[in-house]
Amino acid sequence: MNQISNGNSPASMLECMMLIRAYEEKLAALQSTGVAGTCTAVGQEASAVGVVRALRAGDRILTNHRSAGHLLARGADPGRMMAEVMGRSTGYCKGKSGSLHISAQEFGVILTSTIVGGELSLATGVGLSMSMLAQDGIVACFFGDGAACEGIFHESLNLASVWKLPILYVCENNQWQAYVHRKETMTGEHVSDWACSYGMESRTVDGNDVEAVHAAAKDAITRIRETGRPYLLETFTYRLRGHYEPDDQSYVDPQELAGWREKEPITLQQNRLLQQQAITRAEIAAMQQRVTDAIERAAAFAADSPFPSLSELTTDVYA
Repeated sequence: MNQISNGNSPASMLECMMLIRAYEEKLAALQSTGVAGTCTAVGQEASAVGVVRALRAGDRILTNHRSAGHLLARGADPGRMMAEVMGRSTGYCKGKSGSLHISAQEFGVILTSTIVGGELSLATGVGLSMSMLAQDGIVACFFGDGAACEGIFHESLNLASVWKLPILYVCENNQWQAYVHRKETMTGEHVSDWACSYGMESRTVDGNDVEAVHAAAKDAITRIRETGRPYLLETFTYRLRGHYEPDDQSYVDPQELAGWREKEPITLQQNRLLQQQAITRAEIAAMQQRVTDAIERAAAFAADSPFPSLSELTTDVYA
């Protein structure tokens, strides 16, 4: 369990976003030392924290290749996360998943799918299982605007609606589908508009406002628990780093990027709390120091952890 506050107060959610940002920036910096490349979600922290902190312990999570924020917001240890990326035996999957396939059963994080939209179909199966077993929980499925343009998105939402499954579909619309801007692959601005075709409630929220995301997620989850039906929540945000580290973002419009940097979620939340006098600059500095210390400890733990033994080569392999 990470040592950063896991509460739902505005300040606690700010500190969690800071931890996620620091974790991903540390991994990006470690690329030069030979650490395997990873897909970051810098700029999307409010979406991860706002939604995950609205879930209960018995809820399940399925996510995609930008999963670090979801796991850390759920309480995962950044040291074990980093060890997993470095292929060490102390990682959550014994170093076998890297950053792109990580799961953590103790937190209800069933899987991370690198197949675009793969988690959408699997979430349908998990939701069906929970429904048939009469389990008191929901499934939160995170995907991007790229996955929403895949056929599996429509198939999954259709079945979830027909079968009345307790699934919260969370489209983190970060404007980019790998190296292609979403405007090149979809009409309209919002994926949430597509949900009505399946008789599904939906909403779009400012994905850079952690408090707005959290409130919308709580409302959506309440509706799912009340009705037993799925819900689509779109968090409208922006990916501030490239598709895959390292990435020089030469394909990105500099003005567009600069505009989104001005409204990135951590600065937005810091400024709000300062204006409300709910926090002081000294308290923000203390948060930053805790986060920095936590990430340095995580990096040291991962670097000092052993690689798996050769005897692990054929374990956890299923055919």
